[in-house]
Amino acid sequence: MTFLNHLPQDLVNFLIITLFALLIGMEQRRHHIDTSEEEKVEFLFGTDRTFTLIGILGFILYIISPKNLLPFLIGIVILSVFLGIYYLNKIQMRKQFGLTSIIIALITYCLTPLVYLMPHWLVMLIVVTVLIFVEIKENLFSISMKFGRDEFTTLAKFIIIAGVVLPLLPHHPISKQIHISPYQFWLAIVAVSGISYFSYLVKKFFFPRAGTIITSLLGGLYSSTATTIILAKKSREERQPGKTPAAIISATGVMYIRILLLAFLFNQTVALKLTPYLLVLVLLSAAYALLLLQNKKYTERHDISPVHRNPLEFKTALIFGGLFGFFAVVTNLVITRYGNLGAGVLSLIVGVTDIDPYILNLFQGGMAKISVDTIVMATIVATASNNLMKMIYALVLGNPSIRKKVAVGFSILILVSIGFALYLL
Repeated sequence: MTFLNHLPQDLVNFLIITLFALLIGMEQRRHHIDTSEEEKVEFLFGTDRTFTLIGILGFILYIISPKNLLPFLIGIVILSVFLGIYYLNKIQMRKQFGLTSIIIALITYCLTPLVYLMPHWLVMLIVVTVLIFVEIKENLFSISMKFGRDEFTTLAKFIIIAGVVLPLLPHHPISKQIHISPYQFWLAIVAVSGISYFSYLVKKFFFPRAGTIITSLLGGLYSSTATTIILAKKSREERQPGKTPAAIISATGVMYIRILLLAFLFNQTVALKLTPYLLVLVLLSAAYALLLLQNKKYTERHDISPVHRNPLEFKTALIFGGLFGFFAVVTNLVITRYGNLGAGVLSLIVGVTDIDPYILNLFQGGMAKISVDTIVMATIVATASNNLMKMIYALVLGNPSIRKKVAVGFSILILVSIGFALYLL
């Protein structure tokens, strides 16, 4: 490092530019390896030497006059003319319209002002991004083929609700009865939708034909209740339900992870207090699921997860928002009148519905009158109540052969949760 500090800065920058340009050129050469000799001679544009020289040319023309940049600008115009001639010839001779090599050449030429004017980490990020995107051409094509007609509409919806609507909302409380601000209200919708959307994308693009366990794990990020219902109904269609009990418990284990993620997003104090309890429940879920899978051979089933549904449906957002507002009012009234005991009872009742709106009310500090321990206790009770409902769904809707295993798994989680809640009282 001492030696490098004594080197002229222009020399260091020249070496950096030459190295980056050479790397880009070597990556281009790799793409020429599988090309026929005729194409190499007649059509292909440059490799390692060409791109390295383009980078060096940009360096020379930049340092000649770094203030007005006139030589550099003239150079890029001349380079663009030559690249344009090559592109027109490519279209005429090969009927191909790709601009990738031309754009990469222009980026290589522009490395010098980037190195001089921007942090080196940013320049390295740009170079690495170029290398990666050129290399994953086939992968990008495969992913794009999986996009349905409405995929970009769905993505646009998420960008609108997260990047446009959210920053515009006020931060002051809605009313004396509802201590949540419109910003916090919408942030809750964005957070839950974001986790669900992530699960949706992973399932669709990376695990389109995933087995039961992976599908149930992704379904747990979306909705463990919906996943339990679908798995239970599917088990009735088969003589050997196989992995269904383990999958149902696995989805519930992921539910705890989802709640922990939401806690860290909205209230780190509560999240840190909640972490050991939820981690124990996650480990119990995983251990029991692995026990069910041990030394068993099952036939894999596919496409059973609810995560193929659009997680950003406007109707779903309205229902979530309505529940969020309702629980904000009800929880405030219950806490005001009945204190911590009221929070525990309400959590028990809320478990029969979607618990996310209620839990997010607690995490966002809408109930300032209760302690962190009470919020943690209420969260654990709500998950226990929700597990009770899922157990009932599985017992009623599922194949009789899964009932005992599911009942044992949920009973363990419920009893441990009750123990945690009593400890926190």
